[in-house]
Amino acid sequence: MQDGFAHAIKRRATFRGTGSLEAWVARCVINAAHDLNRAVSQTPAAPEDVATYSGIGSDAGASVVREAVQRLPMRQRDALYLRYYLDLDYRGIADVLDVEVGTVSATLHAARNSLRGALQEVRR
Repeated sequence: MQDGFAHAIKRRATFRGTGSLEAWVARCVINAAHDLNRAVSQTPAAPEDVATYSGIGSDAGASVVREAVQRLPMRQRDALYLRYYLDLDYRGIADVLDVEVGTVSATLHAARNSLRGALQEVRR
């Protein structure tokens, strides 16, 4: 998030004002997260990173949820982040993702169903 906000501040002159400032900043944060995700996926994990991510030494329940979210397609992860972390409404999410509001609704519905299925499998 910090990288995304730093990028937004540094590039504030490029904001054209065609959409909301909130959507533009959220897009900067999402892009920074994607960049970090690509960099991390290309770097071999240290043993302590693997242990923490797999739930050893951390809350195993949170680890299960984190892994289920990571398995979602990128657009679904982004929509969930924008809705439940940044608390954007569907119109704001549509602006950030550059899609229609109906697509946001369908994307969130699919993400919640996928998570529900993945987390019920774990619970059994």
